Amino acid sequence: MDPIVKILQESKNIAVVGLSSNPRRPSYEVASYLQANGYRIIPVNPKETEVLGEKAYPDLTSVPTPVDVVDIFRRPEFVPEIVRQAIAKGVKVVWMQPGAENYDAADTAQTAGIQTVVGMCLRVQHHRALS
Repeated sequence: MDPIVKILQESKNIAVVGLSSNPRRPSYEVASYLQANGYRIIPVNPKETEVLGEKAYPDLTSVPTPVDVVDIFRRPEFVPEIVRQAIAKGVKVVWMQPGAENYDAADTAQTAGIQTVVGMCLRVQHHRALS
């Protein structure tokens, strides 16, 4: 089975790091699409209190529920800390959206046993694979 399809089929809770409440931002567009397709979105952004009707958290370690996928919308220099938090949280997948690619952080995640997707849009892959 295609590993991307497997991620999409087995995941339920997606923490979107860098999710903005601005509907014009790519993070909002992707999260809205995923929410409309049955995923639970968990906004992670210290500047937000709520996005898409879901409570926002300042960082991954503050999220009280299990997370299947960490979908990253941050600049590459911020990704290593997000990956450290993802490892501590025990997530299954780290997904670095286009523009968030950090290959050293991806290696760190993979070494910790976390499946890693780099440089692909989660929305595009979902649409391609499952619609």
